Amino acid sequence: MAISAVQTYLSPEEYITLERKAIPDADTVRSEYVNGKIVAMAGASFSHNLITNNLSGELRALLKGTGCAVFANDMRISIQLTNSYFYPDVGVVCDEPRFEDDVFDTLLNPIVIVEVLSPSTEAYDRGEKLWHYQQLESLKEYILVSQDRVYVERYLRKQDEWGYTSFRELDDVLPIASIQCELPLHEIYERVKFPESKDN
Repeated sequence: MAISAVQTYLSPEEYITLERKAIPDADTVRSEYVNGKIVAMAGASFSHNLITNNLSGELRALLKGTGCAVFANDMRISIQLTNSYFYPDVGVVCDEPRFEDDVFDTLLNPIVIVEVLSPSTEAYDRGEKLWHYQQLESLKEYILVSQDRVYVERYLRKQDEWGYTSFRELDDVLPIASIQCELPLHEIYERVKFPESKDN
């Protein structure tokens, strides 16, 4: 999803109040929150939505009966150590989900987070957002999926370090070790049409 910084400082409480009021209003732009600053989220492309739905559908089928649940798009994540809130494209929580309060709309303990990259968010998702997500004690894997080419990146927590692997072929299989799943890339990219290369 596209992002644009709105230079208005709000307390976490003010941000949450605004977000909860915005949910019924279709004209209101959903926003993320980074240590007092609001980051407005714009709409996503057709490819972005296809990939997000492919991921959540495949993961739901693979995790059925395991005690893990898949969420997509509208589940807010709180990162209390960095005073930030994000809306990942897809995520997984296992065992008992923990929430920030009794409204149950702000999750504290995802085990897997997936972001589908857009041209406007790629640097943000690989940089600042990656750093924030890595502060989540519960998080074991962070996955980035490009929408304009076959390219999936996985960050896997190994004790106090993060390992990195990338996958670039439709025949590749993405292992998600923390939830004991494997996702073929051709399933992630089903029906996605890529822009023609400029070299052609």
